[in-house]
This record gives sequence, C-alpha cells and structure tokens, in this order.
Amino acid sequence: MANSDGAGHARNRMTLDGCAFDVMRGGEGPPLLFLHGASGAGVWGPFHERLARRFTVIAPSHPGFDGSDDPPWLDTVGDLSNFYLDFLKAEGLEGVHLVGLSLGGWLAADLAVRDASRLKTVTLMCAAGIYVQGAEHLDLFLVSAEERTRLIFHDPEKAKPFVERTADPANADVVMKNQETTARLIWQPRAYDPHLRKWLHRIDRPTLALWGDSDPLFPPVYAAEYAKLIPGAKAVVLPNCGHVPNLERPDAAADAIVEFIDAAAA
Repeated sequence: MANSDGAGHARNRMTLDGCAFDVMRGGEGPPLLFLHGASGAGVWGPFHERLARRFTVIAPSHPGFDGSDDPPWLDTVGDLSNFYLDFLKAEGLEGVHLVGLSLGGWLAADLAVRDASRLKTVTLMCAAGIYVQGAEHLDLFLVSAEERTRLIFHDPEKAKPFVERTADPANADVVMKNQETTARLIWQPRAYDPHLRKWLHRIDRPTLALWGDSDPLFPPVYAAEYAKLIPGAKAVVLPNCGHVPNLERPDAAADAIVEFIDAAAA
C-alpha cells in the first residue's frame, strides 16, 4: 500500500525475504535504483527530484536501517546484495540504472559483480568497498555522529541542517540503529571487502565513479582505483564537494549521472 509523501513521490511498505522495509518512489521513465549510505535513506530531496524528471526513482531503506526490520540473516554487505537481487526479481525490473552512495556504492559494486543481468548502468558515488594503499581517510567510528556529519561536507553551511537533524533527540533511536547496523557490516576490516577488487572486472555494464574532491572518508584516489579495476569505467570528480554529492551538490551530481547514462546509450 502506497502513501503520498509529498513532492511528487510516494512511500510504501514492502515485505521481502521475511523483512519489512520502506521504499520511496517517484518520477517516470526507466528504473533507477538508489542505494543509500550508512546514515540511512533520509528524505526525498532535490537529488531524487532532479533524477525523477528522467527516471522512475526507487529509493529503499535497507534492511537493518531506519524503520526497516533487522532480519536475522543480515550479517554482511553480500547479504544485502542478495536481498536486492531478490528485490529486482520480485519487482520485475530490467534495464535498471543502479546508483549507490558510500556503503550503498560498495553494495552496488558487489551486486553488479554477482549478477548484472538486470542492470543497464552502474554509478558508484564516494563508494566504500575497496582498500587503496596509502590513502589517508577518516575512520567514521572514531568520531560522534554529529561530528561525522559535519566532516563529510565540504561547505560547513550546507552541513548545518543535517548536523541538526542528526543531533535532534527525536532521531536518536534511528541514528543509533543505523550506526549499529553499519558497524556489523563494515567493522572488520574497516569499510572494505578484501576480495571485492579481484572480481570487479566482472562488471560488464557502463560504470561511473562519481566523487567529491574533498571526500574525507574515501578520497578521490578511490574513484581512480574503481575506474582502473572496472573495465571501461569512467571517473568524474565534482569540485567543492565532500562525501555526499547527493546532499551537498545535488544538481551537479544528478546532472553528471544523467550525462553519463545518456553517453552510455549513445
């Protein structure tokens, strides 16, 4: 059952693999599946809205995050990959443009390695998942949720409303739940799968590595590394942007994805 959530999209509750979870949907056109990062699905924002001008944007809340159930089978990023492969099948989706942010980028890469048959393109935004020797980055478990939210933005002014939302006591339970699930998935080794990089060559769909030039969690060298490991992949780095291009530079991030998808179809 779908409920209107305003701003041209709807939110509905689904159950799959014994897990109830929320899905935001909006727009018209080819399907675009957006996989969120460790902070959760959040709200339908300008980034989603801009993409929804061209695509049917589908933005689920992962099992274990936000208001979704925490199923007993959820232990690894690979478990989420298999879940979303089941989701694509259950929804009958084909020709999907897959977009993943941070943890969701790792998830998108892992899913595409396993089975890209239902995918049209893959976009990895500031993705975790691999280790780059010598790259210095922030350990997200060594700072508070509020400080982490502040640090992942290039522009402190743009960070303010998100820091306030994270610090709001009304959101404390969701923030803690998302942190606990993230820790379970990426605690050791920190934020990468030592086996993923050796299989990235299996991704046979046009792939974009989209990064912020000031990403403190996974610096732009990660974009270059993903582009090197995935055949034919392209790296694009947005200036004056941190770890969350979808929040800090939503129009530029959405436009870069649309431009990439159009070029891949040419």
